[in-house]
Formats: sequence, structure tokens, C-alpha cells
Amino acid sequence: MLKTFKIGGVHPEENKFSAGAAIEKLPLPETVSIPVAQHIGAPAKVLVKRKDEVKVGTVIAESGGFVSANIHSSVSGVVQKIDNVYDASGYRRQAVIIKVEGDEWEEQIDQSDELKKDINLNQKEIVDKINAAGIVGLGGATFPTHVKLMVPEGKKAEMLLINGVECEPYLTADHRLMLEKKHEMMMGIRILMTALGVQKAAIGIENNKPDAIEELRKISVEYPGIDIVPLKVKYPQGGEKQLIKAVMNREVPSGKLPIEVGAVVQNVGTAFAVYEAVQKNKPLIERVVTVTGKSVKKPSNLMVRIGTPVENLIEAAGGLPEDTGKVVSGGPMMGKALNDLAAPVTKGTSGVLLFKDSEAHRIDYEACIRCSKCVTACPMGLEPYQLMNYATHEMWKESEADRIMDCIECGSCSFTCPSYRPLLDYIRLGKSNVSQIIRSRKQ
Repeated sequence: MLKTFKIGGVHPEENKFSAGAAIEKLPLPETVSIPVAQHIGAPAKVLVKRKDEVKVGTVIAESGGFVSANIHSSVSGVVQKIDNVYDASGYRRQAVIIKVEGDEWEEQIDQSDELKKDINLNQKEIVDKINAAGIVGLGGATFPTHVKLMVPEGKKAEMLLINGVECEPYLTADHRLMLEKKHEMMMGIRILMTALGVQKAAIGIENNKPDAIEELRKISVEYPGIDIVPLKVKYPQGGEKQLIKAVMNREVPSGKLPIEVGAVVQNVGTAFAVYEAVQKNKPLIERVVTVTGKSVKKPSNLMVRIGTPVENLIEAAGGLPEDTGKVVSGGPMMGKALNDLAAPVTKGTSGVLLFKDSEAHRIDYEACIRCSKCVTACPMGLEPYQLMNYATHEMWKESEADRIMDCIECGSCSFTCPSYRPLLDYIRLGKSNVSQIIRSRKQ
């Protein structure tokens, strides 16, 4: 029997239209807008000014704190201005706008396709190099990778867990990466194992990607200590706590991190980026993005430079369909609607999803019928209907007591509600308020 997590979960329609589309390089845009806050933590501090010339890989903003990440130019050209632009969150944020000229790379970056298998750095040198390259979690959370590799005193990493689940419907970027960059990804995992000092790693992959499972199993004999673990298809198995339960059968306690049970979780895209940073001196300046939707002419997986306008990706996938009602950054369960198609691709952009107008509108919600489907679906064992009630009446003390901060915002509750209640919207509101209360308590 295939492994999976035990509590909750749903099975949305998969719609992986782009699964067979090989990764294509998107042509360079005329300008890029590179935000300095593309990660969890403090925004990076801008190092360049108007009219400065930059190359691909030039540091344009340095880490703004312990939990932060460097930002590099993804193109060569001239800095036009430092300005605020709309990003995928819908807010205007500081960005470096660069007019593209040619495609000149920093000399130390190895652009060859040669696979480099010798790891010549020690643990600290690897972590320092990942830090310098601005690597963050590419599964969507964008947590700085070097911080995850610094195991707190008194804790011990036992296993590196690689997230190859890609449980969000529609998205296929990780799937294609596992097929097309498998050796580079496996080397990235070996590097991460060295950085953590662990002997064991496992790649969790849902069983709807049998080609990826087969390919990685074939080559895993070349990479000792790395197991391939097929998983039952169930959303949200890509959540850290759900993946740890599925693969290791361990439960991360409420409010704690995976290291509490000896696990460190990284995404397959992150492992690939780590390989390029450590073995090729290449900072995080591009990533794979899925562009898809039921009316999209050419569902695609594109290798895109950071800062490229989303509208360029849509054009490459056949243009904006006439029946488009909403464009979402990310997947349908956890993604966010874009209010500006000029918004730039960032390190956390995994997909661009075009909903038809007939799919884009919410149905008027009705009263809760006490069916408890949201409770059954919640993978964290919460009571979403109750958390929505608390948020409606601003009952923050009760929200905190009922573990609202444990919500991973997967949307399973809203997906399964027969009354179409906006459960997740209210839970997010509750989390925001409770988070502020917790922070003020610590000051």
C-alpha cells in the first residue's frame, strides 16, 4: 500500500495539462523588475543606483538580516531606476528595474552543461555559498535555504526529505525538473546531505508521476543514501508536516519546526538551485514556471529569468485566451489572483494559471449546515468552521487556543464546503490578528 498522511486531505481534479511539455527557455524581456523582497524575512538592501551597469549574476541587493537573502541581477544591462512595482501579492514593493542589453554573465559562473560530481567543500563552505547565491525554498514558501541548513544547538538532523510531490493541481514545473535535470537534482541532494551531515535522504513523489519515479529509481544506485518513495495522490501532501508524516511516520508538534522530529525538508527545485550555486557558482537568477489553464493554447513549462513580466509568459503560451476571467500566480488551491499582468516573476513563482471566466467567480455562500466536511478535510486536525466563527466575531483569544496558527492555508476546507463558505479567507484574517497579538506579547 502506498504511503500518505493520515489526517484529512482532499483530491481536487488534477488537470496536469503541461505534464508532457518539456522545459523551454523563455526569450529575454526588454526590461526586468526585480523585487528586493522575494523571500520570508527582511527585504534585501539595494546596492545599485540608476545608470549602473550590471551583468547576469551581479549582486544588486544584499541580505537584510539573518532571515533574508541576496538578490542578483538576472540579466545584463543598465539600471533604469529603483521604484515600487506591483508584485504577485497585489502590493507595491521596492524593485530594481533594469533595461536589458545583451546577455553578459559574471565570469565566475560556469554556464556549461557538464555535470560536476565531486563535492570539494566542507559543511560551512557549502552553507556560505548557498547563502551568497540567494537560494530560497522554491516550493512556494521562499524560506532562505541557508537558515534551514543551520541546525539549532540541541537538535539533530537525521534525514533530508525532498519534496517532489507537487500536489497542487495544474502545476508541473517540479515534475519536468525531475525528468530533465535528474542528475543535477540528485547532486544537489548530495550537497544538502553533506551540509546537514546526514546519511539518509528520501524523495517523496506522488504516484501520478510514474515516469519521474522510474527515472529517479534507475539513477538512484549512483547516489548512495537517497531513496525514492512513491506516495498516494492526496492534497496537500506537499505540506512539510504532511510529507514528514507520509514518509517518516513522525508528527511535528504544534508550533514546532520539522527539525523537532529530525527532519529537514527541501523542494526538488531548491535541490537543483543548490547544485547550480555550489558546483557552477550560479546564483538564483531563473526558475521553471508552469503556464497553464483549460483554454491556454500551449500549456508550457518555461525557464524564466527572475523579474520577467508575467504577460511575457502568457504570450509564449499562446496568448491570453478571450474567455479568461482570472489570472493566478501559483496553483488553484494556494495561489493568489494577479491584479497586474506586468507583475514580475519572482523566486517563489511556480506557476501562472489562467481561469476561464466561467470558473473565476465565487458562488454566493450560505449558512453552515454543520456537516463537518471541513473538519474531516483539514490536514492539521483543526475545526475550520469554528475558526471562521471566531474571526467573524473577532474572538482572537479563542482562535489562538484552538490552534489557528497551525493552519497551513491549504484551502482544503473551502474546497470541500457544500455551502461555499469562505473559510480560508476568515482563517487568514484570524491568523493575521493572532500573529500580531503574539508578536506584541514578546516585545
